[in-house]
Amino acid sequence: MSDSPCPTARATCARCLRPQATCLCALARPTAHRTEVLVLQHPQEQRQAKNSVTLLRLSLARCEVVVGERFAPEALQALLHRPGRHTRLLYPEVPAAPAPAVPAISWDLPVRLVVIDATWRKSLRMLLEHPALAALPRLSLAAPAPTCYRAIRAARRADQVSTLEATVQALAMLEGPGFDGAPLLAAFGGFVAGVAARGGVRGKTDCL
Repeated sequence: MSDSPCPTARATCARCLRPQATCLCALARPTAHRTEVLVLQHPQEQRQAKNSVTLLRLSLARCEVVVGERFAPEALQALLHRPGRHTRLLYPEVPAAPAPAVPAISWDLPVRLVVIDATWRKSLRMLLEHPALAALPRLSLAAPAPTCYRAIRAARRADQVSTLEATVQALAMLEGPGFDGAPLLAAFGGFVAGVAARGGVRGKTDCL
């Protein structure tokens, strides 16, 4: 008898919302963290079997995933900001969407980290179409760690990594040595290997 929360046969798992044959629940690695994570996920990524956000959501207790491409200004403001937290957008400095100049902040307050889960082109469009997103102070990965994601999804640029990998690296930057993302990254490596073994075809990536 299995301890998996997924039902048998060909039903969809109620926890990870994937078919039983590709259920990710056994790969989830509960990871202690203080930072709130808000993932704005493009609808096309929600349907991607190779998407990394499901494993991220299963492993991080403070991870909220909201699916959408266009958000009403009031609804977006409510999502982005929480009392007692600084909000940071995980996004690189790019000429088409330069980071805003913002005053220095006190890091005594915890952070709400906003992550866009989409292809590079769609993430840039979401940023440009939502002034509230573009106005957020940025958190950029200066030198992203090497990714294993290219085994199943192609990237436009050499420094692009999966949404899961980028978020884990950002949490390490924000929380320091107290955050240990290694088990989650190892689990993600297992996920990538499994998709590749099933004949996953490389396509456009959700990399940041």
